[in-house]
Amino acid sequence: MSTSKEILDYVKNHHSGKVKLAVADIDGILRGKYVAAEKFASLVEGRLGFCDVTFGWDASDAAYDSGKYTGWHTGYPDAQVKIDLNTFRKIPWENDVPFFLGDFIDDQERANEVCPRQLLKKLIADCEKEGFSPIFAQEFEWFNFLETPETLNEKRFNNLKPLSPGMFGYSILRSSYQNAFMSDLFELLNKFDVPIEGLHTETGPGVYEAAIKYAPALQAADQAILFKTAVKEIAYKHGVLATFMAKISENLPGCSGHVHQSLWDKNNNTNLFYDEKEPDKISRVMKSYIAGQLHCLPYLLPMIAPTINSYKRLVEGAWAPTTVTWGIDNRTTALRALPGSKKASRLETRIVGSDTNPYLALSACLAAGMYGVKNSLELTQPLTKGNGYTDLSNGVLSRNLFEATQKMKNSDLAKTLLGADFVDHFTMTREWECKQYAKVVTDWELKRYFEII
Repeated sequence: MSTSKEILDYVKNHHSGKVKLAVADIDGILRGKYVAAEKFASLVEGRLGFCDVTFGWDASDAAYDSGKYTGWHTGYPDAQVKIDLNTFRKIPWENDVPFFLGDFIDDQERANEVCPRQLLKKLIADCEKEGFSPIFAQEFEWFNFLETPETLNEKRFNNLKPLSPGMFGYSILRSSYQNAFMSDLFELLNKFDVPIEGLHTETGPGVYEAAIKYAPALQAADQAILFKTAVKEIAYKHGVLATFMAKISENLPGCSGHVHQSLWDKNNNTNLFYDEKEPDKISRVMKSYIAGQLHCLPYLLPMIAPTINSYKRLVEGAWAPTTVTWGIDNRTTALRALPGSKKASRLETRIVGSDTNPYLALSACLAAGMYGVKNSLELTQPLTKGNGYTDLSNGVLSRNLFEATQKMKNSDLAKTLLGADFVDHFTMTREWECKQYAKVVTDWELKRYFEII
């Protein structure tokens, strides 16, 4: 569908008489509704009123107690959402019902300062003003269980049955086990315009990994956020429950959401990260981009490690970085440079977990990298050739969400890159997350202290 008329005709003529709409909240959870096809026609020309509690509550619908953007003090009015026709898709597991994403805007149709998708659009526009076209992709690992939402709660999240047993990464054998689910993932996601380049088992019981095809940065983020929800919906059809938690057990590897990035010329003809004249094929642009991420990402860490659980993944020897390091094709460093060819040269940011909001993860990577490019930062930090976990020369990542959030909250750099209003709102939500966790008595505490202390 290439024109607005064709899209609107499809909506009008679809036998269901409905359209599915969604917006992304601060945690990367899609919130949405069905609307009648007749109503949708008027929404395209105008706006959709959507309760602004979307940015006033957490992942479990508990209202924040100190938000400035909205709250009991504002009465939780409707925010304005503009439908983006460019996001049109058909949902193949719902009889090709039409689907669209929307953006939060203000009364003057300017970007809403706390909307994650609008933040990424702003950063992309800034990047394009510098003459670059950002091409991104995100890949995900996740666990699958033969459970339902009902059995999950009945079992209190314990003793869940994995899709398949054992540690069996890259298994050809396991790809034929529960093959109907794996085949549906590959085929239905592609039909949903979330193109998958690769899908395989990862090490861990019932773990899959998927690489989503690269695209312009906004499209890449749309694909990534739709991937996470689509996987869960397709899993439901097979009696499977999928989780994108960063770490489900201290005894198992964590789940990553690595972001791959490159900058191209404005016509998307030339990959500006590649320079065949350089011994390592890494261009000056790419070196400055790497330097920017090394400098900035420690101050933006909650955007790529956003939950309490995120930091259980960022531990030594668990296939996730802990130090502020870079290397060429080195999976122990925070940044993995892949200067392979004119087309494929890219940077992989490995700090990012599968629990991220893709709009915020890609925003953090782009803002940090472009800071280096705009300021022509020199990549003075030597690459790590060996074990990145032992290279402490440029510091370590924050060890928990509270520490990372305070670093971001008090950072003038973060406010310059992202806007003070966004940083204020986002760090408030992360502090809330920390407060909710601090109140809970965990199983670990009961087992450790109940009888003995």
